[in-house]
Amino acid sequence: MPLDVVHSACPHDCPSTCALEVERLDAYRIGRVRGARDNPYTAGVVCAKVARYAERQHHPGRLAQPLRRVGAKGEGMTAFRPIAWDAALDIVAEGLTRATQRYGSEAVWPYFYAGTMGLVQRDGIHRLRHVMRYSRQLETICVSLADAGWFAGVGVRRGVDGREMAEADLIVVWGGNPVATQVNAMTHISRARKERGAKLVVVDPYRTGSAEVADMHLMVRPGTDGALACAVMHVLFREGYADRAYMARYADAPGELEAHLESRTPDWAAAITGVPAPQIVEFARLYGRTKRSFIRVGYGFSRLRNGSVNLHAVTCLPTVTGAWQHRGGGALYSNGGLYNIDDRLIKGLDALDPSTRILDQCRIGPVLTGDKRDLGDGPPVAALFIQNTNPMTVCPDTTKVRDGFRRADLFVCVHEQFMTDTAAMADVVLPATTFLEHDDFYKGSGHTFLQVTRKVVEPFGEARSNHWVLCELARRLGADHPGFRMSEWELIDASLRASGLPDAETLHRNHWHDCSLAFESMHFLDGFGHADRKFHFKPDWQGMGAGGAGLPALPDFAPVNDTVDTTYPFRLVAAPARQFLNTTFTETPGSQAREGRPTVLVHPDDCARLGVADGMRVRVGSRQASIVVHARAFDGLQPGVLVIESIWPNGAFEEGLGVNALVSAEAGPPKGGGTFHDTAVWLRPA
Repeated sequence: MPLDVVHSACPHDCPSTCALEVERLDAYRIGRVRGARDNPYTAGVVCAKVARYAERQHHPGRLAQPLRRVGAKGEGMTAFRPIAWDAALDIVAEGLTRATQRYGSEAVWPYFYAGTMGLVQRDGIHRLRHVMRYSRQLETICVSLADAGWFAGVGVRRGVDGREMAEADLIVVWGGNPVATQVNAMTHISRARKERGAKLVVVDPYRTGSAEVADMHLMVRPGTDGALACAVMHVLFREGYADRAYMARYADAPGELEAHLESRTPDWAAAITGVPAPQIVEFARLYGRTKRSFIRVGYGFSRLRNGSVNLHAVTCLPTVTGAWQHRGGGALYSNGGLYNIDDRLIKGLDALDPSTRILDQCRIGPVLTGDKRDLGDGPPVAALFIQNTNPMTVCPDTTKVRDGFRRADLFVCVHEQFMTDTAAMADVVLPATTFLEHDDFYKGSGHTFLQVTRKVVEPFGEARSNHWVLCELARRLGADHPGFRMSEWELIDASLRASGLPDAETLHRNHWHDCSLAFESMHFLDGFGHADRKFHFKPDWQGMGAGGAGLPALPDFAPVNDTVDTTYPFRLVAAPARQFLNTTFTETPGSQAREGRPTVLVHPDDCARLGVADGMRVRVGSRQASIVVHARAFDGLQPGVLVIESIWPNGAFEEGLGVNALVSAEAGPPKGGGTFHDTAVWLRPA
């Protein structure tokens, strides 16, 4: 009997949002998951962890029914007892109402992020927030710093179509590791290398899987990318690779930039970055003479205090050479701005009260522990309703986050698929569906396809979708809005029609809808996104946020990172692990076995100096906390740099504190952002 293969889309927090083919074995079980072969971006390829999705979908640890905590916070499943859905939702509604009655509606904080990228299941929480006047959320944990850096120059959140990497003669992967985090990009890169003899250059602080297969690896010190980009541009101007005619038409201040870069020599950059000056020159010449040069900007920029400045400097390169003019040339950070989805109904934007306070999601630790910088004269957060995220593990300054969740007066409801570190701190835990068990629709970031998906299998146990839970809570709380009276499919269809797009049934039948623009628009030949239609070498940092005042007027190295000194002599990068996606897949045996255990990569010279042997237990400490991990000698980074690939659950570390305990919750300029790759630390044998 032929397999029943069903179309779907990967919902996880990744630029690819892969088009999928899912083997449906029966109404409740799936088999293999493959990338959709006829989608021109996914091209039949999917990452190994999603290919093994049946391991997660049918995991015996999935939450099957609502739970009420009867034991200690943080204890796990043994601290909970099953409860009926109606009773559980009544308790949640009472908890949110009690907080409102005591302190006002802003004492409730609906807290979420991108555990699913589906627009209905992810963003519907805003509808409840706005109707009830609950505290709003500043979404800083992922892309704030990178967004600001891209907008600074380009002015709009889109770039060259990712499929054009296959038509490039040089691909520069800068600040990303697509072998581990965006495998589809490697499909198109590999095609360019095979068919065109294209070169691959990777700029990254350590030898990642992508760097291992590259023709050139520029191993920068963390946070020094801006200096490297400036030195490259210095060479481009000095040796005649700059396209002055292009800049005169499309850029704001090319003369000022050229004068500014006269002192940003390769020797100057070498002292800052640790990349030898001859290698900087070699790369600059390769980039300058290659018209079809494609820079794939990664999300690593969004993890550093100076990430916005660094990313802006990198986006200046194709403007200096005019690479934007050529097919297979230019740059891409995200194409998330292509879709123009009317999400007013999903988010309940008609009910938004702009005077309602906004709390920074990265600063949940300080918020919950009463920091006046966050709360001001407003009330404490007395109740949390959490979907699609795991702040006890993923947020900065884990110790403070844990202290906040331990408050006896804080009511917490978590809607989750597994008993995560955050769910273990909740008063009520509600079982959530996976993407295969509900309807939704998805934008891409690395590609240009809008996808509509139907439920593939029936929900596990008593799991319910985010939308269903929000509607049930709204009914109990008296939150009236048309979106709460609609099904998921009706919300999808209405939003698509309001956006001037094909209806839901048509899009589902066609599997995807390509939202790419004409070549002239994708390459900004009809102008960039600013009002003057020019690329901005001189960004308006102050206009982006309060933190922009101290940022450089022109591309430069901005030394605003966590200070390395004699007490904290190492710079730590908390990079993503290949087999995990944030904390998703940390529960699956396949991913756990492949990752092994939490490990810190240490240069052999540093190991010798500190008396650290391969495999030894070491303690790594920052200004926030210290943790114990095992060391691995690794020559694929510079001395003075450490890398811990994560995000392992806190319980995977012997003292119950994970890697983000080391990370500060201080916001990066100009408008906030988590600084997970920007921590000064010490290391010693444990």
